[in-house]
Amino acid sequence: MSPRPAVDVVVPFRGPAAQLDQLAERLGTLALCDGDSVTIADNRPGATDSRRGAVDILGAGERQTSYHARNRADANQAPWLVFIDADVVAPPDLLDRYFAQPPADETGVLSGAVVDETPLAEASDGNPAMRYAYLKSSMSQEITLTHEGWPFAQTANAAVRRQAFAQVGGFEAGIRSGGDADLCFRLRAAGWALERREQAAVVHRNCTTIARMLGQRVRHGAGAAWLSRRWPRCRGGAGPAWPCGAPAAPCTASKPPRAAIATRRCSACSTDPRCGRSSSGGWSPTAPSRAQSPPAAAEPGSGG
Repeated sequence: MSPRPAVDVVVPFRGPAAQLDQLAERLGTLALCDGDSVTIADNRPGATDSRRGAVDILGAGERQTSYHARNRADANQAPWLVFIDADVVAPPDLLDRYFAQPPADETGVLSGAVVDETPLAEASDGNPAMRYAYLKSSMSQEITLTHEGWPFAQTANAAVRRQAFAQVGGFEAGIRSGGDADLCFRLRAAGWALERREQAAVVHRNCTTIARMLGQRVRHGAGAAWLSRRWPRCRGGAGPAWPCGAPAAPCTASKPPRAAIATRRCSACSTDPRCGRSSSGGWSPTAPSRAQSPPAAAEPGSGG
């Protein structure tokens, strides 16, 4: 098996100092290869650069949004970026799992899996917030990857090809939620494909109080409202699915013909109706509306 590509792992953070130390300790267990890096983008006001073992801490507190922090951490040169949130627990071999199967040349996004933390027996009896999140699988990628016509990968656990990330200008830095969907929509419009990597799974630590859970829902709702203004068609379910990332004729232009993108199908389509769904005539998106960012909502320390 050929060696996997080098990876820059980027994790936005905003929370107490003790949690930063715990996060750095967890990330220090990731198995790294030559050329890999791990960066925590510290989004707290006044944050400074430091280092914890193999983990770089980048002060990125100029603007308090997780997407600004993620953009600021894009300073290395590995061909792939892996974004995970501070409130997930990743297995040591996460990066190897992402690239156990080489991505197709036209693939710009790899969607890892997110599994909600199983509540302890005592928590499931007495903690409604954790029980609700677990029962609803609230962070599962299945929720966003099966969105009718507009699937996207959540940056709680996703890999993005650096070339593609740079081509579309990275994340929209001024928003609190919805930036992962917006990035994926722009990548799709630029002709990049998405592949799933269910074996590259992380465990999401759910909110432990009703107040935090409701704050998270408010933030997500604000992001959804912003997305519906920026991409008006995404709320109505119109539009083709992503290219599947199956091997296809190499693209010679920076933006392959959209009709071809809309109708390309992979070998899984015959058994998975969600894969490769296309619309007649292809997809001709207009430039997204430059709507104002949603009202700033309280943002958990893990980022959006």
